[in-house]
Amino acid sequence: MSEHRRKPPQPQGGGRAAARRAGQQSSGRRAAPTHNAAAGSAATPHDEERPYGGRAAARRAAQRGGGRRRAADPGAGGAGRGGRGGGRRAAGGRGRGAGGDGRPAKKRFIDYPRAGKSGFRRWVPSWKLVTGTFLFFFAVLLGAVGIGLWLVQVPTAQAASQTQKNVYYWADGKQMVVSGGGDLNRQIVPLSKIPKSMQNAVISAENASFYDDSGVDPMGIARAVFNMAKGGATQSGSTITQQYVKNTYLDQSQTITRKVKELFISVKVGLDMDKDEILAGYLNTAYYGRGAYGCQAAARAYYDRDCEDLTPSQSAFLASTLNGPNLYDPNGGYGAAATKEANTKRAKARWSWILKREVDVHRMSETEAQKWVGKGFPMPRDPKVATNKQGQIGYLTDLADNYIVANTGISKNQLDKGGYQIHTTFDRNKINELTRAVEKVTKENIKPKEREVDKYVQFGGASVEPKTGKIVAIYGGKDALEHYRNNADYTGVQVGSTFKPFVLAAAMTDGVRDPEGPRDQPDSERTLVSPSSVYNGDNKVTLRDYDGTVWHDKDGREWHQRNDGDEDKGRISLRTAMQFSVNTPYIQLGMDVGTDKVRDAALAAGLSKEQLASITPTFSLGTSAPSAIRLAGAYATFAASGQQAEPYSVERVEDKDGTVYDHEQDAKLTRAFDSNVANNVTDVLKNVVEHGTGSSAQIGRPVAGKTGTTDENKSAWFSGYTPQLSTAIGMWRVDDQAKNQKFLSMRGVGGKLTIHGASFPAEIWADYMRGALKGEPVKDFPAATPIGEKIYGEDASPTAPPPSKSPTETPTETPTETPTETPTETPTESPTESPSCDPLDFNCHDNGGGENGGGNDQPDDPSTTPTTEGPGGPGGIFGGPSGARREN
Repeated sequence: MSEHRRKPPQPQGGGRAAARRAGQQSSGRRAAPTHNAAAGSAATPHDEERPYGGRAAARRAAQRGGGRRRAADPGAGGAGRGGRGGGRRAAGGRGRGAGGDGRPAKKRFIDYPRAGKSGFRRWVPSWKLVTGTFLFFFAVLLGAVGIGLWLVQVPTAQAASQTQKNVYYWADGKQMVVSGGGDLNRQIVPLSKIPKSMQNAVISAENASFYDDSGVDPMGIARAVFNMAKGGATQSGSTITQQYVKNTYLDQSQTITRKVKELFISVKVGLDMDKDEILAGYLNTAYYGRGAYGCQAAARAYYDRDCEDLTPSQSAFLASTLNGPNLYDPNGGYGAAATKEANTKRAKARWSWILKREVDVHRMSETEAQKWVGKGFPMPRDPKVATNKQGQIGYLTDLADNYIVANTGISKNQLDKGGYQIHTTFDRNKINELTRAVEKVTKENIKPKEREVDKYVQFGGASVEPKTGKIVAIYGGKDALEHYRNNADYTGVQVGSTFKPFVLAAAMTDGVRDPEGPRDQPDSERTLVSPSSVYNGDNKVTLRDYDGTVWHDKDGREWHQRNDGDEDKGRISLRTAMQFSVNTPYIQLGMDVGTDKVRDAALAAGLSKEQLASITPTFSLGTSAPSAIRLAGAYATFAASGQQAEPYSVERVEDKDGTVYDHEQDAKLTRAFDSNVANNVTDVLKNVVEHGTGSSAQIGRPVAGKTGTTDENKSAWFSGYTPQLSTAIGMWRVDDQAKNQKFLSMRGVGGKLTIHGASFPAEIWADYMRGALKGEPVKDFPAATPIGEKIYGEDASPTAPPPSKSPTETPTETPTETPTETPTETPTESPTESPSCDPLDFNCHDNGGGENGGGNDQPDDPSTTPTTEGPGGPGGIFGGPSGARREN
């Protein structure tokens, strides 16, 4: 040994302690390792310190030491085999398993391959290893499930799964159309309205253990995941709960992530929700084909009946479609494998199997199953488009929607979400008759390809039931998908002389004012008027106030009203003036009664305040523009002997929880006029149809009605009624696609010189009413008894000069005294006309008409233009800017 090496300190004692201290000292950074003698003796004091060579030197030294055969260290208390070179056990050694440094080998946490075993035994796991491995993975699985259940929350139901359609029904209860509520045809109904036969069929076919299982099928999920992982065919969850979760909370993708979510959510749903609630949710969200989501929509799509009316046989078929509607609809599907023949064969087999399956799982008796099998396969009807809004359907649903928003607690947003069963007042036979009548006149007379003037002709009409107010029929236009404005609702079209009955009703109700009475008390003395009262029917008679003074317009000019064709009729009774639609008597009568009283009579009859024109003298001649619905409803008041019923289009609204609106609770009749007043108006209007301008409206039963035509022939109307039905038909010209719209003259339309209420409107009215009342009993109107006093207008009194010429038609009653003088005054120039309004300018209001007003039944001076407003102007039948309240 080198003499320069430092000698290590000598141990203070022997035995194990000394050896331990020696070992600790030798492990110091600068301590020299103890050198064993060849015989294995302890280090001598003469050993010298070896220079420290860093980690590399220490590693090499360890490698050298570990590869040599060493003797036992007496100070260490034993020896063993060390490192790779140790082959024999020295006396007093630790034995097998010791390391090269004499220490015992560490035990492995997983003894695999097994130590101490040779051959194949090294590769056979011990029972401890097998049991531990199983317990470990089971614990991991439980932990993962627990964490998954904690992390995965039941999401909010998808909007699509909650979106439903609104279902509209005709008055007879038959389904009219499915509309609104997004793209899916779905109607959610409570489980109480889903028959037990439908529940049993689905449970038997889809998940017989539904009421007993936990809501999940782990094996089914595992199969689906395995198939998707290897790229095979996709599978859905096999339980009803899992399918409900997929339909309600998840998308329809087929991915492992979605399947795992489905499993966790299904477990939670199965724990939190009642089984009946889950079943109802599944039956209301499942797809049955033909665009139908939910069993209610499916029952309508396949059998045109409500779900609650399904037979067990029909229920079994609908349950069959859940297996794949494209392959089980007997009408056929998409693809070469989905022919009608193949689908019918599959559907019959599946239907038969489900009935047998219901017997097997004790959800149907064998006797009942045999009964339905014996009756044969319940072949569904051919599919129909459930959301067709073409033709009149779009107008009908829009009208019903407007009524609901304006008259119930249902907002527009709620209605758009769908889910409502809407029972309307619309009579489909009458709708068809009215459409047919309009199309017949149009086809035979309106030829826009031959005559330029025949372009843009519009028709509108409505039919209302007296005493109830039911709107049984409307004609909104050619097609709701092409012409978006509903011509039966407010359009801004003036009604002309059809307004005159309200003037007569006001005169018989309130009477004319006393011309000698105080002007500050015009109602102090009034005289009720008889239809036999006489007025001056000459053309351009000077208009006077009720006290006899000449009336002047705002510019200080006199007013001289014109008659149809500038005809002079002389002294004429109000009855005859109505018969031939003479203007001058009725504009003067309106002045004598007061246009405010005329307005009140029109409102009492049922017209809307928003649809009435400004109060000017021509107000009495029809410058107002009520809708066809309102006009028919107001005439229905006369048909009902003065009882007014508000027009309505919806009887009842239901949602999945039951009835939310019932019109019967709101139905009421209001006494608008004394019955004898209304009956006298009817008697006068009967004379119009029997002997006057409305003779083309005769239909072989008692009819009362009135024609109406406005200045420049821009609109024409006929409104009339029988005791059972009141109908108004209007006609006008307007290009509803033009940027700047205005009403156009109808002169020359249909090859006629002029268009009057007695022409096409009356023809349509009569044709429709004959069809609509076919089979109805012929009824007469109540008899009218004498009313009021026979009065004489200012220019028709017995002391007034005689008319300039005899009337063309002989009035039914003439004054008792003949005037002796001929008037010498000639009419002054007509008053200046104020600018007219664009028909779709919602904010425009004119002064109520010009010289002629709106009350001509013959073409007249084209200098005046009807007051018009757009469809969003004063509001439709149900109020608001567009016929309904709007939700912002």
